[in-house]
Amino acid sequence: MEKVITERTIQRFSLQLKCEEKSKNTVEKYLRDVRAFAAALGGKPVTKETVVCYKQQLIKNGYAVRSVNSSLASINSFLAFLGRHDCKVKALKLQRQMFCPKEKELTKAEYSRLCRAAQDLHNKRLNLILQTICGTGIRVSELPFITVEAVKSGEAVVSCKGKTRTVFLVKPLQKKLICYIAEQKIQSGSIFVTRTGKPISRTNIWREMKGLCEQAGVNQQKVFPHNLRHLFARVFYGIEKDIAKLADILGHSSINTTRIYIVSTGTEHRRKMEAMHLIT
Repeated sequence: MEKVITERTIQRFSLQLKCEEKSKNTVEKYLRDVRAFAAALGGKPVTKETVVCYKQQLIKNGYAVRSVNSSLASINSFLAFLGRHDCKVKALKLQRQMFCPKEKELTKAEYSRLCRAAQDLHNKRLNLILQTICGTGIRVSELPFITVEAVKSGEAVVSCKGKTRTVFLVKPLQKKLICYIAEQKIQSGSIFVTRTGKPISRTNIWREMKGLCEQAGVNQQKVFPHNLRHLFARVFYGIEKDIAKLADILGHSSINTTRIYIVSTGTEHRRKMEAMHLIT
């Protein structure tokens, strides 16, 4: 069993993750966490004590519980790959979050202002990216599956994290995308691409979205692609109240993950409590 982490070992781990058909983003995340762990070890051998010490260091450095657990999941996976199951550590216990901070919840009104800002800035591509993510609930990494063929049929077949699901494009969105395809003279394949024809990256979308904040009057903390997916989830659940169906639509394996998406700021919960009139 290997006791000292080398770059060669990390590369072997990378190949194993790819063989397991992990997504590109997942592989990069696992490797980033493992390299940070290796750097912290500074050439010292991997032992249960050094892993526990690293876990405590993450906590001491003020990392959020979810961030610590995410890092430990990567490291535990790496340790399993090495056959060092004896060195794996437990995740921190985390009580399920009941409410999300108000300053981080994107509202429908704010989403509408972001779309208008993109339109006013004549950035039609960004405007439609916002509406496509929020109108379907897809991940930003799944945008390449929104193709000319998918738009014409009204549904996209999305493959992500080893799962395949069908995503429906509602009629108003489909019409807008068909017009965009015609204007841009896109013949086939992904419609949200750069000038060179490559799918637009998550980083570029994030940067362009941040550029809308001032004109839209929306806090920058709320503006990132994944928050559009959260907004879709909250609105859908508010109408359907069917968390199992929502989990299927979002492509979640666990309903516990879906619960995170429908957490509100607590304003509605407070209003319902006050409506109980139990204080005399």
